[in-house]
Amino acid sequence: MARTDNDSWEITESVGATALGVAASRAAETESDNPLIRDPFARVFLDAVGDGVWNWFSAPQLPAELLESEPDLALQMRSMVGYMASRTAFFDSFFLDATNAGIRQVVILAAGLDARSWRLPWPDGTTVYELDQPRVLDFKASTLNEHGAQAACNRIAVPVDLRHDWPAALRQAGFDPAVPSVWSAEGLMPYLPAVAQELLFERVQGLTAIGSRVAVEALGPKFLDPDTRAKRRARMDRVRTFLAEKDPQREIPSTDELWYFEEREDVGEWFGRHGWDVTVTLSLELMAGYGRRVPEQVEDQVPGNLFVAAQRARI
Repeated sequence: MARTDNDSWEITESVGATALGVAASRAAETESDNPLIRDPFARVFLDAVGDGVWNWFSAPQLPAELLESEPDLALQMRSMVGYMASRTAFFDSFFLDATNAGIRQVVILAAGLDARSWRLPWPDGTTVYELDQPRVLDFKASTLNEHGAQAACNRIAVPVDLRHDWPAALRQAGFDPAVPSVWSAEGLMPYLPAVAQELLFERVQGLTAIGSRVAVEALGPKFLDPDTRAKRRARMDRVRTFLAEKDPQREIPSTDELWYFEEREDVGEWFGRHGWDVTVTLSLELMAGYGRRVPEQVEDQVPGNLFVAAQRARI
């Protein structure tokens, strides 16, 4: 589904389906023998929508013939689950460190099916603002309500497209820019054009007091590398061709068709020159630190993203 200006989606469509794909990865990790993170709500979302392209990375079994022709595929898929688990653990820790240090305003940009409002042990008095498309937030809240889940914080849904005037919507929801806050932009950057990324950060800058914190899953150098992209696409095309014959019911996501491959400013450098103290961790280093080291033969198939953690030190 090609992207267009002001496009919108159901939870099973376009960018919405990618949120289900991340939920599938979190469910697979949660249900593994030695889970790094625990997200009991991920499976709830998947059960609510049934089978679909989003279940690719949590597929329990692939045809033996496929694994013989693509011997690294199962390893790649396990590594992607490990990547998503490490990413989740990074943002979980970032939020809890900030709120345990006294910050009580949390902003989750493009919240998707992130269930942190329900599953994290938030300190008393914490308000979490979740921003996303109205239909995505409605699906999440209604599904968890039907499951009997209760938010562990003062959760405030802010149904707004991040390409529109979301700062006004956030303020109207009760957010106070004069008080320190903690923010996340997880799984968001490739879905934004470069100019939209710049505008997003400028708006965050205008809403944050000294002492505020921001964590971003930023695009790394290999995101625009044509060889890496071509190798990834060739492998997925081979798998699609095989499954079209052997297992036509099994779909493979084409998330890169939703991405914007554009040159953009390094995120760590952007925050650094705007008065923030910045720490950057490479994805492979992050995963190794969480005990999810990536085998060398599939390193090029795991996102080479950068995990940026910043704290505002000055105006």
